[in-house]
Amino acid sequence: MPKETRTPRPKPSPYTNRKSRTPKQHKPQTAAVPLDPPRKQHLTLNDKLQILVFIEQNPTLTQRRVVDYFATRPTGVLCLTQSQVSRIIRDQEKLKERANQNPTALSSKKARVVTRPDVDRALYLWVKHLNDEKGETASGPMLEAKRHTFEIAFNVPEEERL
Repeated sequence: MPKETRTPRPKPSPYTNRKSRTPKQHKPQTAAVPLDPPRKQHLTLNDKLQILVFIEQNPTLTQRRVVDYFATRPTGVLCLTQSQVSRIIRDQEKLKERANQNPTALSSKKARVVTRPDVDRALYLWVKHLNDEKGETASGPMLEAKRHTFEIAFNVPEEERL
């Protein structure tokens, strides 16, 4: 019986990307708003305070009705869930205290603590210069290194450094 020889299989190789057959079409911009906005969005402190004021003015409404009102509000839609309303009600004292401590926090989405305003301002100006003048974006490690440099330059005590 003669010995059969087999032809070797081709060695596996990386997949080759195929070019698409139809070129991508440029779509013109539109001002249309999607019918189904995202179910949940991050609310600013001002939005949360508006929700609390509405709840205080309408104490008999359920949380679901509050969500429905803000989903169809004529002055602007807020997409939120019943659990967000529940958390806002639970944390209302903290929210009001945060608004009283820092009036500029109304447009922020979460609390931000600044221990050294001089270092924070210098870091802000450096990032702005980096973006505007050089067209670069600062990464996390770059920000940490620059903050450390500014803390040394401003003679920040060791215990106050981040």
